[in-house]
Amino acid sequence: MFQIPISDTVGLVCFAALWLGYTVYTDDGEPRKHSLRAVMHKNRYRWMCQVLRRDNRIMDTNILSQLGQGASFFASTSLLILAGLVGVLGGTDDAAVALRQIPFAGRITHSQWELRLVVLIVIFVHAFFKFTWALRQFNYCAVLVGAAAPAHQDTVDEAWVRGTAWVSTLASKDFNQGLRAYYFALGVIAWFIDVWVFMGVTALVVGVLYYREYHSEALRTLELRKDIGITGTRRKRTAK
Repeated sequence: MFQIPISDTVGLVCFAALWLGYTVYTDDGEPRKHSLRAVMHKNRYRWMCQVLRRDNRIMDTNILSQLGQGASFFASTSLLILAGLVGVLGGTDDAAVALRQIPFAGRITHSQWELRLVVLIVIFVHAFFKFTWALRQFNYCAVLVGAAAPAHQDTVDEAWVRGTAWVSTLASKDFNQGLRAYYFALGVIAWFIDVWVFMGVTALVVGVLYYREYHSEALRTLELRKDIGITGTRRKRTAK
């Protein structure tokens, strides 16, 4: 009978709550102010405004191609990881014996081992779908760039600019959610050691993601703050 200890159930519920809560807080609806997502959306809007001013748009299609290649790489990597996890799931007994030889690794039952592997498989399936959907949206964005109006027109197609920029932002959102799955998979790996380590690493992952999204040096630089120079270093304040 497949039995799950209460501690594992609590840890899994906390894991799901932290992941879902952070995703809703960060990605639900319009980008929050003073976040990397909001700043990059503004830059994508500026990018599409520049597209309409250029006769030669090869550079723009190359950028979208590079973005799509990144999504394609991670989608392929997710499939390789899934193949490895399924293989390990088939050799549960041998893998569990090998785990017991690792220092600090907890004693887990056959059912607990399978539960952790199944959770990892679900995470990377989720990541695969996110990366492939991001790839498709980058392709849609490339089509929209190809359908852009000729340069040097008297009026700017505001609807095209906003729509294309938003499609690019949606693609980036799904790409980031795929990467986020990799980060949270680190928490599940810690679960093989102990359920409390699992919850602690998951909380740490959320903290790192929150800092990078809302308080990182990259965000302060992209916001073009007055105390950031061209090279990205802070300008020294002169004494009055």
